[in-house]
Amino acid sequence: MSDLKNRYDFVLLFDVKDGNPNGDPDAGNLPRIDPETGHGLVTDVCLKRKVRNYVQLVHGDADGHDIYVKERGVLSALHAEAYARLGLKAQEPGAEAAADSPKGEGKGKAEKKPRKSSEGEVVRKVRGEMCRRYFDVRTFGAVMSLKEANAGQVRGPVQLTFGRSLDPVVSAEHTITRMAVATQKEADNQGGDNRTMGRKTTVPYGLYRAHGFVSPSLAKQTGFGEADLDLLWKALVEMFDHDRSAARGLMATRRLLVFRHASELGNAPAHKLFDAVSVRRKDDSKPPRDFADYALSVGSVPQGVEVMELGG
Repeated sequence: MSDLKNRYDFVLLFDVKDGNPNGDPDAGNLPRIDPETGHGLVTDVCLKRKVRNYVQLVHGDADGHDIYVKERGVLSALHAEAYARLGLKAQEPGAEAAADSPKGEGKGKAEKKPRKSSEGEVVRKVRGEMCRRYFDVRTFGAVMSLKEANAGQVRGPVQLTFGRSLDPVVSAEHTITRMAVATQKEADNQGGDNRTMGRKTTVPYGLYRAHGFVSPSLAKQTGFGEADLDLLWKALVEMFDHDRSAARGLMATRRLLVFRHASELGNAPAHKLFDAVSVRRKDDSKPPRDFADYALSVGSVPQGVEVMELGG
């Protein structure tokens, strides 16, 4: 797997029509909205979940492309598997405290440093194995310092911001009817009418913008390479096409604008590159209801930065 030689920053534009892009469990699963501005929000965790789902759909649980954070997963079990693959024994909770108990004045002190050094080396090996096997660990990083089977912590080279709608959005609430009931008792209470009323909340339309960053220095630490980067771009462009549901309505990646720096440290600040991307409404007299209602333009960028447009 070839190392990354360039820094990348990117702008992700995606939209939703008549759907809920990211419900808030603490607010009755209503669409997330900035309470002060009314702009819609989609969390970085939501976007990473869709990338994970896409990679899992394409590669399954193949070694090197398996997914660490899966639905209904048990993380400590994955750590134990990594220890077993390396032929190492996971330290049990309380083992360190027991090992520190003095067995004689001087002997405990003499053995303390080598033991801790050995423990650190074991965690380093397991952390490397987790990066090697799981795409999302070497991409986004993970906190894997569990007591049962410590695998350390990984700072991922790829980071995403929240997605924020370009204009304020207004949630529309709809009453829906199911022509059936769940139990016989409900049917008896309704006299055989057998209807269940419910509510559904959608965003009529929203164009969201998120930003992302790829660090080659952190990529070297996790083993994230060029092939992983290509898979990431593909996932960001196609992830909504494989994540359909009645709740999310019509969602799509409209543009993925990638800024490729000529060096590892970068040739311009990320915020200046993001400022070069302008997305404006064509007609302010009516609310936007389609991506065609916006005009996208990319201004000049500093020397040493290449702009790549993907998706759409």
